[in-house]
Amino acid sequence: MVVPSPTPARSVAAGALGIPSIDLSQRRDRVAKLIARACEEVGFFKVINHGVPTDAIARMEAAGFDFFSLPAHEKQKAGPPNPLGYGSRNIGFNGDTGELDCVVNEYVEAVRQLACEILEMLGEGLRLRDCGALSRPIRDCDSDSLVRINHYPPCYCTNKKVEDELCTTTTTTTTTTNTVATATATATAIAAAAAAAAKSSSTMVMNNSSKHKISRVGFGEHSDPQIISILRSNGVDGLQVLQPAAAAAGGEAGGGGVWVPVPADPAAFFINVGDLLQAMTNGRLTSIRHRAMANSSYKSRLSIIFFGAPPLHSLISPLPEMITADSPRRYRPFTWAEYKKTMYSLRLSQDRLDLFRTDRNDELTDLADLD
Repeated sequence: MVVPSPTPARSVAAGALGIPSIDLSQRRDRVAKLIARACEEVGFFKVINHGVPTDAIARMEAAGFDFFSLPAHEKQKAGPPNPLGYGSRNIGFNGDTGELDCVVNEYVEAVRQLACEILEMLGEGLRLRDCGALSRPIRDCDSDSLVRINHYPPCYCTNKKVEDELCTTTTTTTTTTNTVATATATATAIAAAAAAAAKSSSTMVMNNSSKHKISRVGFGEHSDPQIISILRSNGVDGLQVLQPAAAAAGGEAGGGGVWVPVPADPAAFFINVGDLLQAMTNGRLTSIRHRAMANSSYKSRLSIIFFGAPPLHSLISPLPEMITADSPRRYRPFTWAEYKKTMYSLRLSQDRLDLFRTDRNDELTDLADLD
């Protein structure tokens, strides 16, 4: 369901607010420093000349649009059982998406390689003793990485009264054109070609009119729980990131910060620091909060996001060199499976990582002592 945004978007130049753009074709040592600085200062940046084949990108985008143009019952066949499913959380993995599998695999392998290269250069920029420590969990054949495709069809309504009705009505099917749907494709065990299944899920949302510019939240404020996120859209705006108020002069505050609209660039990828990367660097890097706006548009928006994650059994803990006398351990060790379980038990906007702070354990112990 799309609801009126509590903090309506205002046009702000993203470049003026410090969203870095990094050309990956530059010298590696320079790129490593730029990536480390961007992750430390913003937690979000854009990369160009990334090396992902344009034909793989084009095929993935076309396959995404083709998939969402299918009848609802066809899309439901590709739904995984849990935790997501297309239209229903109880639809089993009983469909064969055929050609989409090959397209997704081709795209995932290329973007997964990009994610790992960025993490390895980040390790170099942070001067880690083991520069592969951040990427190794994603390269693992049991990696729990995934790809999600979000599709936001346009609304051509020009009547204000009709628009208001459309924007406040919730649907649980895909029979209306005013819906937002999400497809998820697992990316585990790519090297062994075990990730061929393009699984899909759906969140049904009413879109708003392109005639009356009312800002509405399509996907609410949140941080990404994995290590790293690699996002690309088809050239239609919608993404916003939350920057601290001190980082920008102007814009529109959301809580203690400023919502910054990010201009879409179909030739680039946008990189998010995830919760696990924040934990692995002991809070030196910050998992940025962001949201997607279901704003008016005459063109469908298709965003494709690769979420780089470790195997479920992986133990997540701050790297040794991230813990110093001036920066003591901030997070207790936990597994990715434990973190996922916690994530699904909370509201989207809640700070999940906060529950794994070491000082929070001390607080809970103190409360127990008071009892």
